[in-house]
Amino acid sequence: MKEEAIQIVRILQNAGFTAFFAGGCVRDILLKKEPHDIDIATSATPDQVQSLFKEKASGLIGKSFGVIRVKSGAHFFEVATFRTDIGSQGGRWPKAVQFSTPREDALRRDFTINGIFYDPLSGTIIDYVGGSEDIEKKRIRAIGDPKIRFEEDHLRLLRAIRFAVRLGFSIEEKTWEAIQSSAHKITQISPERIREELDKIFTGPDPARGLELLDQSGLLRFILPEISNLHGVEQPKEFHPEGDVFNHVLLVLSHLHNPSLELALAALFHDVGKAVTFSRDNTGQIHFYGHETVGAQITEKIMTRLRYSKDIIKKVVECVRNHMSFKDVPRMKKSTLKKLILRPTFPIELELHRIDCLSSHGDLSIYNFLIKIKEQYSAESLSPPKLITGFDLLALGLKPGKKVGEILERIREAQLEDKISSRAEALLMAEDLIRNELVKKNH
Repeated sequence: MKEEAIQIVRILQNAGFTAFFAGGCVRDILLKKEPHDIDIATSATPDQVQSLFKEKASGLIGKSFGVIRVKSGAHFFEVATFRTDIGSQGGRWPKAVQFSTPREDALRRDFTINGIFYDPLSGTIIDYVGGSEDIEKKRIRAIGDPKIRFEEDHLRLLRAIRFAVRLGFSIEEKTWEAIQSSAHKITQISPERIREELDKIFTGPDPARGLELLDQSGLLRFILPEISNLHGVEQPKEFHPEGDVFNHVLLVLSHLHNPSLELALAALFHDVGKAVTFSRDNTGQIHFYGHETVGAQITEKIMTRLRYSKDIIKKVVECVRNHMSFKDVPRMKKSTLKKLILRPTFPIELELHRIDCLSSHGDLSIYNFLIKIKEQYSAESLSPPKLITGFDLLALGLKPGKKVGEILERIREAQLEDKISSRAEALLMAEDLIRNELVKKNH
């Protein structure tokens, strides 16, 4: 990808234009990281870029902002004309753009670490905003007046948090103060864009720090008020010496490093129902009756609000709903245990159980037991082929109806309990069950 991007820069420079790598890819190069994508900034106008690259260039998306997509090899690159943004609309986009110089283009960008240019042909860094120094000092700093930068694009409030978390950087004081004073404006951003930033924050190397920064900045109460409301919700000290529910969630997240999205969200939301199910009995004992069920409902509402896909919502909601079921593992029948292990979300639920325990009482006995059980069972013993079908029951004289499913389920239970293991045994059991049904019906 880098060589293909260099070729675009070479063609632009050979045609007499200024052309540099720009934005996040330069930051990544300075951090000695492989860039995920490469943007190019140039003095060539969009029409000149299209004329130069002909059929390889497309202006269908972004031409009005001076951006042309150019194909080189197997990749597409955004080639943007140096510009100055004029005004802002909707808290997200400039009202208009005016083509300008590299310096003016750098000054309109969000953070200094993203405002550096790089000439890949000469190996020269072009830095008008002090971004190189901020990278060395591991600091997120807005370019110019941070209040103006955030007023131009409210999504930058979240982007600052995301960069701080994913890069392990601090946020410069004036930039931080501007985030806090502007936090309420994040509500003007679409749920989809907010979701994208949250996903990058919580699947990064330090999700707990992400939650802390969202909370301390004031953004959390506007984006996820249900999580903010966990502050001050007491828990029984004998089970939760770590403190209130919010602190518990922070500790759970602290055990995650670059987690899957489903695990990160399940960890974030697993106790969200505790704020509304909190109660004390007449002895002063704290209870959260049904918090997992209520939490699953709240989780579904939050994720629907943030426009998650139905598949992701279903998985995370199941993890939240099931996270308390692990306490019953020592008393489960063999068949129930096998069904638990076979749940599609079981690997996520098991890891959630582990970090949930580590963040409270510290007892991993159930986790260790489940690991051993899972190792003992082969895939076939966990879910052996079914011994009979509904057609077999109809052939034995049972009439179509809900009893067919009920009897098949009882036979499956016996199979999973290792009480029967052959088709002949299953048919004999089916005959007995059908006979009992007929006796009940006649009486």
